[in-house]
Amino acid sequence: MDLQTRKIEFVQEFLKIQSEEVISQLENLLKRNKKDLDENEFFSPISIEDFNKRIDKSEDDFKNGRYKTTSQLLEKYK
Repeated sequence: MDLQTRKIEFVQEFLKIQSEEVISQLENLLKRNKKDLDENEFFSPISIEDFNKRIDKSEDDFKNGRYKTTSQLLEKYK
């Protein structure tokens, strides 16, 4: 699916939303992402060392139960 089609489908789904809370959450997300993109016009690559540190932290978080399942995330944003 190309980007234009995804945008159209997103807008169509957005227009169906009846919850003020969900609209506010999406507005805040958009504002945060826009601010981040404005500050960092392009994503900068990370070093292999930083990448490996992120992997190690993720694995440690998983081993120690510091994660949320897909079901938990979906329930949170219903």
